[in-house]
Amino acid sequence: MNINIGCIVDVETTGLSPDYDEMIEVALILFSFNKKTGEVIDILEEHTYLREPLAATARSNYDAAYRVHGIPFSDVKGKEFDDYLINETFNKTDLIIAHNASFDRSFLFRMYPNINEKKWYCSMRNIKWKDYGFLNKKLLTLVKGHRIASTQSHRALDDTIQLLNLLKLKSPKDEFYLKELITTKAMRKYQPKVKMDFQPKKTGSSFFV
Repeated sequence: MNINIGCIVDVETTGLSPDYDEMIEVALILFSFNKKTGEVIDILEEHTYLREPLAATARSNYDAAYRVHGIPFSDVKGKEFDDYLINETFNKTDLIIAHNASFDRSFLFRMYPNINEKKWYCSMRNIKWKDYGFLNKKLLTLVKGHRIASTQSHRALDDTIQLLNLLKLKSPKDEFYLKELITTKAMRKYQPKVKMDFQPKKTGSSFFV
């Protein structure tokens, strides 16, 4: 059968370092697609969660990160991710996609190390956006250029929806962007460069993309 399951994921965080910052929001969209053609068939599940950061370094960075994602601390206070459902969603998928995937994966790995066993694809780096006439690979540039949206909220669920709508479209080569992406080589397994000096309680932004 040519039908596979994919997962688009996006996280919002307290900063850029997975060793000292933490996820505060995660969104996942599970969808079916035709592996041969790259055509998206259906959205199967949508999930979004907020959590309060626990480490002192992550909490101290919150005000600076707020200027990017716009999530007030009051919205995350006392919140936790549903680890069981998040793991179940990842377990159902054949591959995971994110825009600037190295960023999202580096944070998700801290809480959900099993994601390292999945095939990961980066929609920012592995589609030839500049060859198609786009000035850069930022998600906002791409969704504006394809008339999907004129703004980007930097909220995780909005970003995953916009990315899925982008991958549903065809490139100037008349093939679905999703097909172009999944026919590239999957990312190498993630290797943390620095051992964490904190361990977030297991209970989940992409900057500048």
